[in-house]
Amino acid sequence: MISGNLLRDAIISAANTIANQKQKVDELNVFPVPDGDTGTNMSMTIGAAVRELELLSDPTVGETAKTTASALLRGARGNSGVILSLLFRGFSSGLKGKEEADGVALADALTQGVEAAYKAVMKPTEGTILTVAREAAEKGRETALTTNDPLEVFSAIVAQAEETLERTPEMLPVLKKAGVVDAGGKGFVVIFSAMLDVFRGGTVVRSEASAPKKAVKRTAVAEAEGDIQFAYCTEFIVMKKKDAGDPLKLRAFLESIGDCVVVVDDEEIVKVHVHSNHPGLAIEEGLKLGMLTSMKIENMKEQHSAQVLQAEQEEQDDTYQPVDPETPYGFVAVAAGAGVQSLFEDLGVTQVVTGGQTMNPSTDDILKAIHATPAETVFVLPNNKNIIMAAEQAVRLADRRVCVLPSRTIPQGISAMLAFDPEQDFSENRMAMTRALDTVQTGQITFAARDSDFDGHNIRAGEILAMDNGKLAFVEKDLQKALLKLTRSMVKKDASFVTVIYGADVSEEQAAAAYELLRAKINDNIEINLINGGQPVYYYIVSVE
Repeated sequence: MISGNLLRDAIISAANTIANQKQKVDELNVFPVPDGDTGTNMSMTIGAAVRELELLSDPTVGETAKTTASALLRGARGNSGVILSLLFRGFSSGLKGKEEADGVALADALTQGVEAAYKAVMKPTEGTILTVAREAAEKGRETALTTNDPLEVFSAIVAQAEETLERTPEMLPVLKKAGVVDAGGKGFVVIFSAMLDVFRGGTVVRSEASAPKKAVKRTAVAEAEGDIQFAYCTEFIVMKKKDAGDPLKLRAFLESIGDCVVVVDDEEIVKVHVHSNHPGLAIEEGLKLGMLTSMKIENMKEQHSAQVLQAEQEEQDDTYQPVDPETPYGFVAVAAGAGVQSLFEDLGVTQVVTGGQTMNPSTDDILKAIHATPAETVFVLPNNKNIIMAAEQAVRLADRRVCVLPSRTIPQGISAMLAFDPEQDFSENRMAMTRALDTVQTGQITFAARDSDFDGHNIRAGEILAMDNGKLAFVEKDLQKALLKLTRSMVKKDASFVTVIYGADVSEEQAAAAYELLRAKINDNIEINLINGGQPVYYYIVSVE
């Protein structure tokens, strides 16, 4: 029988083993862009349980499984981490109330986890960790029909997982072409093999990694430089009069006096946002189109000074203070880069969770931000496809209503925020904000993290990659040429606005030159806006509306 102590030691050993081997698992990622890294996400997810498990003294197997599932649920990062947490949630359900576990109990517990994982994934892909876990569970149940010995059953589970992992390239052509097995499946095998070693009497593996330093919680404004070029953030809504002029002229004027310009023209209203040193000029120009409402002017230099002082006075931890709901709606967004984070805050986002590509926040990170939002209903914008599942896990843990909008990019998140109307109810806003995700095209310019032969492209590490709505469009060696080529391909006949957000690795001079190049080569009828996002990983993020 498997005791609670033995299961505890096995999971701790598995967490340390995947931590020691995470780089090898990361290297199996086929897609050449920098990403959340499967091994790292799985390691951080199961690693969240180690400290709590070490505090358990003579637990039952049910108590060990429950503690593990709870920690993994909150610590889940990335899609692979969420799936891993669901597998262990099945263990918790299957072993609930048990002192010890036999072979049948282990097989049933894994089966429940697999069922939960498949339900959570909208379109399960065979040849991934899901397939490896499912076939392993099936083998476990089959073995349990002839023996109740937990060692024999778990040995059969691991052996089948290894066999299925080796067949994943036959199920996914992209794996076969790259000559690798599925990264998530490999992580599963590493973890369950390490557990089996302990079940068989092996010693607990120790982690080779040093303890990570705690991150300091800083707001986007506090991260910005003290010398802010445009001091005032100005927002308002224009209730258009019958003979209102062209909002494009308002947009052009605002771009001449400031930056971070957002002008969204609806049939009856125009939403306006701008950073400038003369908010009065922006308001006067807006009045030419109609009556103004929902006006807000904030001194960003004043905010910067106050928030830097607050950050210096606060303890260096990454926690949020929970607050009671005070308003109907609040917003949590995931974003990286001071400029991008500030833009979301200007649009009304209450809490910005630092994260994105290569740094997926955990379910607990998102949950804490939700609880720190003083609203009855909180909309969450993950802004990355690998964060959506972790955000959705926070829904069932929150003490208030939470709606996760499946935003996969920063432009989609911005578009969703612009579609929010405080006068509408929850259902109407949810539909409007969800529809808004499809109104914007997203382009991204990044670099190849590794050599790869992907989707017909022979890619070398460091080359420029252009992504069109999440798909690799082409490979380029010149950054500015890549931006122009990608933007041109995205601009269709009905396009009106192009927004270019430049990242931390692009200088102001490079960004200005890119802006002038786009203005010279793109249709004169299309408005082009340039924003300093300061985001990592992506040299440029392009949105076309």
